[in-house]
Amino acid sequence: MKKNIAIIMGGYSSEIEISLQSGNVVYEHLDREKYNLYRLHILKEKWIYVDENNGEHPVNAADFSIIVNGYKIKFDCVFNAIHGHPGEDGTILAYFDLLHLKHTSAPFYQMAVTFNKRDTLSFLKPYGIRIAKSFYLNRGDQIDNDRILKKVGLPCFVKPNRGGSSFGVTKVKNADDLLPAIELAFKEDEEILIEEFLDGIEISVGVIEYEDKIKVLPITEIVSENEFFDYDAKYLGKSDEITPARISEKQKINVEIAADKIYRSLNLNGLSRSDFIIVGDKPYFIELNMVPGITAESILPKQAKAAGISLKELFGNAIEMAINK
Repeated sequence: MKKNIAIIMGGYSSEIEISLQSGNVVYEHLDREKYNLYRLHILKEKWIYVDENNGEHPVNAADFSIIVNGYKIKFDCVFNAIHGHPGEDGTILAYFDLLHLKHTSAPFYQMAVTFNKRDTLSFLKPYGIRIAKSFYLNRGDQIDNDRILKKVGLPCFVKPNRGGSSFGVTKVKNADDLLPAIELAFKEDEEILIEEFLDGIEISVGVIEYEDKIKVLPITEIVSENEFFDYDAKYLGKSDEITPARISEKQKINVEIAADKIYRSLNLNGLSRSDFIIVGDKPYFIELNMVPGITAESILPKQAKAAGISLKELFGNAIEMAINK
């Protein structure tokens, strides 16, 4: 008997359009012989099921069900394709747990921790994961440029603590540009992170739970046309993403060990993507994406393909792993 699968997309953050693209990629590639698929748009103003004719049907938030042609439909599993709040930060997943509804992401606590860059870095540092020097600010804190730059130096990166797709991120080269960068980041979040610039090879690596085993995917080297791997580089083709990465065997092994340790230390499951800068032979962890992009331009699908895993297999495995837990 076919299982009913809700693919949730949209969200409440600046990443809404990317999430809608990701959700539709999942919808296009999942096996319709095994699953009944439903696209659910989770938006600030409404939660709706969007049918094949773009008709809208409200979602009953009491039990996360929908009514279609007079029939009530409940779901066996939710495929989470929401980048940012409330999908990637665990908020909606806690709600699903209350309903005993299975989903493809890690547990809500792990999602909340990993969505918070500061908390992730603090959690991983005792495990020997190398990280860049950083400075934290909350909205309302006194901003002391000299103190900040004494710790992180120039150039440096200013970024929202909880966010993705490089919204609100600035590479600061001059001291006079620090305050405008901080103000921009505060438009995205109440907390920001200021990190030292690491001069090295930028790479990204997917780690997934596949057929009951933790699997590190082929590593991607990122060569951006812009100052860093920003929104245009990620989604508008202004970067070269080379898989497998042009790195040494020693660098490759060090990255794989670090990525695997991060996934295990945080007790994760589902799809993930870790970003690093390799300096010499040593990988420095930058951030973790627990609802990574899965659009046509995204890194994780390309890595899966390089590993011999089709999108149909990748997404279907995520659902089966969730259902069988």
